[in-house]
Amino acid sequence: MAFPESDDLLVFILVVAARLLVPLAIPRWPLPAILAALLLDGFDQTIFQTFTVLNLTTYQGYDKALDTYYLAIAYLSTLRNWADPAAFAIGRFLSYERLLGVALFELTGLRPLLLVFPNTFEYAFIAYEAVRLRWNPRRLSRRHLLLAAAAIWVVVKLPQEYWIHIARLDTTDVIKRRVFGVPIETGWTEIAAANAGVFIAFGLALVLLALAARWFTRAKLPPAAWPHSFDADAHGRDVDAAQVGAARLAHARRLFDGELAEKVTLVSLVTVIFAQILPGVRASNVQLAVGVAVVVLSNTALTEAMARGGVGWPSLALQVAASAVVNLGVVVAFDLVVLPFAGGRINLANTLFFALLLTLLVTLYDRYQPVHAARLTAARTAAVTAALAAAGRILPAVGGAPAPSDD
Repeated sequence: MAFPESDDLLVFILVVAARLLVPLAIPRWPLPAILAALLLDGFDQTIFQTFTVLNLTTYQGYDKALDTYYLAIAYLSTLRNWADPAAFAIGRFLSYERLLGVALFELTGLRPLLLVFPNTFEYAFIAYEAVRLRWNPRRLSRRHLLLAAAAIWVVVKLPQEYWIHIARLDTTDVIKRRVFGVPIETGWTEIAAANAGVFIAFGLALVLLALAARWFTRAKLPPAAWPHSFDADAHGRDVDAAQVGAARLAHARRLFDGELAEKVTLVSLVTVIFAQILPGVRASNVQLAVGVAVVVLSNTALTEAMARGGVGWPSLALQVAASAVVNLGVVVAFDLVVLPFAGGRINLANTLFFALLLTLLVTLYDRYQPVHAARLTAARTAAVTAALAAAGRILPAVGGAPAPSDD
């Protein structure tokens, strides 16, 4: 039974708020947060259909935008948490591969592009973080990581992408029609009451599968490296605050660099996706690119000026709030001053919505990229130190060895 209309809005606000807030936990608690975001993505419309009488036509666009949002946060969390350069490089490739595919799909409408550019990153991220619960993932070689990503790509994601985007089948509808032989509109309570034995058997199968997984984990896998924890910081950080501060200051000395290029690329892809999805956008891709560049440059200039002055943000929340004020001003000026002369138009409310999301993405990048940079610097320093130590052991043995005696 649907809630009264006055409660429909409350349900909608709670679900959307959860979809916005839950991904914010991914950097600190990666596995439970991304699984919660995945479940919310899968069941949000079911919740609306079950408990409200809302027209969900316009929500489809916001749903896709929120998918892009939480996957982008997952990628940014790898800057913070993934110490293995190989794992990070693979995760970065898979993340941008999917973003590019979604952007191309939204621009062309060609559904096979979603099959060519599958969302492998999400499941690869989950797999890596599942390993990190008990084991040090740096024990995995580059070959192991590539094989795992390839297996997820071919065995899991390609069939799933084909099912959803090419065959355009809904799993729930298929189960109702072909497994239980009932109309799609039949409720699950009615189906469960009529097929109690099937649901009990399914529940027992899940319990047995969980027990088998537990046995395999304990009997066949290497001993755990540390106690189980969902907290990404539970086992210490590989770089300290001083190293991160030095990396942030070094980055602040130059505005135009690879990090700025990546930020522009990331935000541009997300913006193209949002612009095609959300209603009311009449700006060209060139106009959007200009707006993105202005937003990214203004945020970067503000953050780097503070770093050069020795001033840091006391909290992430304050940094997001300050950046949001700057970005909202840029968006309003762009809408009122620039676009009218260029013949473009945007829906200001929708644009402010995804401008806030983009503000968060840029801020998280600015906050976590120095952690990744400090990690790379520490790795290079360690490699040079090891090379010098090895040279110190070899050179005396070669050049300082005593000449052989005639005796």
